[in-house]
Amino acid sequence: MRWRSPRLPLLLLFSFFTLLVGGATASVFRICAYNVQKFNSMKASNYRVMHTLTRIVSRCDICLLQEVMDSDGKAIKSLLSSLNRETDRYDEYTYQAVSSKSLGNSPNNMQQYVFIYRTETVNVTGQHQYQKKQSFVREPFAVQFQSQKTAIKKFVLVPLHTEPSQAVQEIDRLYDVFVEVSKKWNNANVMFLGDFHASCAYVTRANKKKIRLFTSSKFSWLIGDRVDTTVTDETSCAYDRIVVHGQPFLKAISPFSASVFNFAKEFKLTKTKVLEMSDHLPVEVTLKSSALLLQATPLLVLLSVSAIVQPFLSAL
Repeated sequence: MRWRSPRLPLLLLFSFFTLLVGGATASVFRICAYNVQKFNSMKASNYRVMHTLTRIVSRCDICLLQEVMDSDGKAIKSLLSSLNRETDRYDEYTYQAVSSKSLGNSPNNMQQYVFIYRTETVNVTGQHQYQKKQSFVREPFAVQFQSQKTAIKKFVLVPLHTEPSQAVQEIDRLYDVFVEVSKKWNNANVMFLGDFHASCAYVTRANKKKIRLFTSSKFSWLIGDRVDTTVTDETSCAYDRIVVHGQPFLKAISPFSASVFNFAKEFKLTKTKVLEMSDHLPVEVTLKSSALLLQATPLLVLLSVSAIVQPFLSAL
């Protein structure tokens, strides 16, 4: 008696599709931004703070840290040591950092923008410090990244931690930064991210008419006005934002992935412990993976083979 199984090709296709989707889902590329609030050597010496910060940063392929006060680099070095230590949790990736110079107009409040990234999934191809100091208290520090894991290969990240009293003017001037960096690298795939103070009393609905990133339809605000990126109950404001330029970059972002990471809930921490870190919560977004594109050809091959083999299997 011959074995007859006309459903075999369908089972093969289903199994392959399951592996395909599973592989793509596992390959998440996450970009994060976090105002870690006066992160210096003293704060880095707090084991509880460093343990939590390590857990937050290790979720991300690229993590922007703001309000870093680490002119000698010791605090970031401690964080990298924590991320790169030999444990089962972090062994999969190696982390490096790229940092701006200390920025600000007060010796007691000089801050750095620091990007921490996984060397296995992304690399830095360029960096640029915006020089028009009169436009910002802490001038944006643009970094161009390249990744083979994402649907869009090269993109520019531009951080900004605004001076609250100048939030409207500084956010508007990001348009000028966009013009400069996109021309420098011939790359319009630009993402702005950070603590913009873009909400509540600092930026009102009427103020938006004065901000080109709001009035131009070419820019998409991925963190909405009604999102709360703060920790305390006294505030409910969308201070921290992620903004992208252009349809190509927007289409390369996983739909609805832009969100606030409530690590208090995720890590089961009390509000007191969360406030040890900062009065802000991290924001994040996920880029689409290149896995589906890379595996599209094998899938087409399998479909073709299945079409050829199907008549022979049906005849068994």
